[in-house]
Amino acid sequence: MNIAQDLFKSIRIVAVLWILTAVLYPLLTWGIGQTLFSNQANGSLVLNAEGKPIGSTLIGQPFKSDRYFWSRPSTIEYGTLPEVAKTGASGASNLAPSNPALFDRIKPEAQRLRQANIKPTPDMLYTSGSGLDPHISLESAQAQIPRLSQARGMEPSRLQELINQAIDDRILWILGEPGVNVLKLNLSLDQK
Repeated sequence: MNIAQDLFKSIRIVAVLWILTAVLYPLLTWGIGQTLFSNQANGSLVLNAEGKPIGSTLIGQPFKSDRYFWSRPSTIEYGTLPEVAKTGASGASNLAPSNPALFDRIKPEAQRLRQANIKPTPDMLYTSGSGLDPHISLESAQAQIPRLSQARGMEPSRLQELINQAIDDRILWILGEPGVNVLKLNLSLDQK
């Protein structure tokens, strides 16, 4: 064989592999995602009555009002800071348990929870690994029932029903723990 034939064969192999990996495979995965998992592939967006996105069930939202269930804290404030919104950054604080800065961050949050008569649970004190977790534990949601019952004038049993409806089960029925999606829960509060 000569060099020209080898070069032409190499160019053909690169072109075929490029078409397979850069065109066909992405189109196939996009098509499967749009067909079988359309909501998830498009960000699991939650729309308001006008059809405008107000959040995602996959990304935590900050709720601090007494009229809503509080979400877990976030190191990055869930993208509400302009510099975070521009970059889309996520992540944890990486503060070790031996780091005094972790205690300094947790102490005011624990005091705020105690003042609201809520038992501080780990997920209400510590941030998640991604900083974007939209869930709190069932225990944390139930601990907030008395506060919300008083703030909204709702029966505790009705609030418990709403919590039960907002529970997301384990992934594939075995991974993780069931959690309460705070955005879904607070939206159902507003609808009642």
